[in-house]
Amino acid sequence: MQSPDSNLDDSATTLAELRKQVAEFVEARDWSKFHAPKNIAMALAIEAAELMEHFQWMGVDESRDIRCDPQKREAVSEEIADVFCYTMALANELQIDLSTIFRAKMIKNTIKYPSAVYQGRYKVE
Repeated sequence: MQSPDSNLDDSATTLAELRKQVAEFVEARDWSKFHAPKNIAMALAIEAAELMEHFQWMGVDESRDIRCDPQKREAVSEEIADVFCYTMALANELQIDLSTIFRAKMIKNTIKYPSAVYQGRYKVE
């Protein structure tokens, strides 16, 4: 689902802006007292499970076809947003910079899974 305002899409929005929006949402409701890292991690896992439910018992092609079904795509989009929101809430609570940890993890992944070895496969025999 595309944003009706292109100034708000991924190409024009920073993680900092989104994290601030999550922080303001939590603060306006006085939910910080409930946002212990363990609680947020549990909520994140629950939302990830809700996302997985949309794909349960589907084949690979059927799962890709969701992008062409507006109702299914919207339902999946909402679950992705929930997962993303809790991820940002957890990063806020633990004061973790998402861009920094993402880049560091991608470096580790590049070393662990060199493209010359893993091109077109998910494991090496």
